[in-house]
Amino acid sequence: MKIQRSARRWQDQAILLLGLWLFVSPWVLAYPADTPQAMNAWIAGAVIAVLAAFDLYKTYVWAVVVNLLAGVWVAVSPWIPVVADRGPMMNNSLIVGIAVIILALWELRSDPDLHKQWAGGT
Repeated sequence: MKIQRSARRWQDQAILLLGLWLFVSPWVLAYPADTPQAMNAWIAGAVIAVLAAFDLYKTYVWAVVVNLLAGVWVAVSPWIPVVADRGPMMNNSLIVGIAVIILALWELRSDPDLHKQWAGGT
């Protein structure tokens, strides 16, 4: 039984939605545009969303790994002094970052196309 491509790529769809949410979250959570928290959310959200959209088109190990690293950054960024925040953006960053990490790891573990690339196949 062959799994449909879209069914295997549900993690990318979820990561895309998380990236889009992260991108719009400063406006939704009413954070001023000139704060490091807002800039961090816009940049990281755009990177995550663009990589996930790209990954929906064609899966590459490097794109999933970069999204995994972006998720790690988003999750730890509230504790980086320049981006430090103890408000709603902290909780938002922590939840989105952990979700992206889990989904990227899940995809790396379960996607046969990624296994072939990791092993050096096509």
